[in-house]
Amino acid sequence: MENITKCLKSSDGTIRYIRDGKLHNSEGPAVIYPNGKEEYYINGFVFSKDEYKKRKKEGTGLPFYKQSGSKMRH
Repeated sequence: MENITKCLKSSDGTIRYIRDGKLHNSEGPAVIYPNGKEEYYINGFVFSKDEYKKRKKEGTGLPFYKQSGSKMRH
């Protein structure tokens, strides 16, 4: 299993971010259509923009290093 998010652009101009075979982007929309429409996904689950922002703020569903409460210890 790889933990790398890939950015794929289809011939119609749609951009998709894929991680572990699922739509996922912890930095913004996981699907961006040429007409400007955006869809937000975390680990393959679709969310409204508001719900996505809430989950991102809470760190729900994000990798441990992207979670708001995580601290690196040395």
